[in-house]
Amino acid sequence: MDLQLRGRRALVTGGTKGIGRAIVECFADEGADVAFCARTESDVMATAKSIEEKGVRTFARALDVADGSALQAWVADAADALGGLDAVVANVSAISAGLAEENWKTSFDVDVMHSVRLVDAAMPHLERSDAASITLISSVSGRDIDFTGAYGVMKGALIHYAHSLAYNLAPKGIRANAVSPGNTYFEGGFWAQAEQSMPELFQMMMGLNPTGRFGTPEEVGAAVVFLASPLASRITGTNLLVDGALGKGVQF
Repeated sequence: MDLQLRGRRALVTGGTKGIGRAIVECFADEGADVAFCARTESDVMATAKSIEEKGVRTFARALDVADGSALQAWVADAADALGGLDAVVANVSAISAGLAEENWKTSFDVDVMHSVRLVDAAMPHLERSDAASITLISSVSGRDIDFTGAYGVMKGALIHYAHSLAYNLAPKGIRANAVSPGNTYFEGGFWAQAEQSMPELFQMMMGLNPTGRFGTPEEVGAAVVFLASPLASRITGTNLLVDGALGKGVQF
């Protein structure tokens, strides 16, 4: 299936590991030029080299998305380098699960405000696209109540924000959606670490998955890139679950 992304310009935060890396690679495999960022310079450069070998343009930079000025400058420079933006994906999460005040502050600034700042910075460029989309990476924890405290609440806020964007930006032809992954396993990720350091938690969460396994970044990445593509032109204001039926709530 041709997702009609060849020659399009995508921008992804947190693009060197896990779900973010899979999103970047999927965009590139579809022929889209990709801008991405992450905190570690060496990871950013290595990923950029790998993506360029796919025959597309990249614009990569090491930065902390909680730094609003740095984020805004990167978006502007990426749009200049790629000649505009068509798809924006806010992927970074602090994964600050907990009930302490610091968890709430960190989750708000990284998960929520980085998404808001990203959208604000990208908006002038998206308004010039004929197939503009915004995708916010939430979580199954944003819909179902669990033990994650601040993390789940902020992920829920992203779903609300995506729907609000969809309604208000529809007259401009800009789509906005959320994608909510379930447990996703990759080397270096939270669940890979939990498998070694918190085996009881790991086994408990594995047991909650009806499919008998965790998801992969590639499964989430494919869903995100489809939703961001022109082929999904009628889909906006939705929350797409990619959780293997982990969530028990009914989504009407």
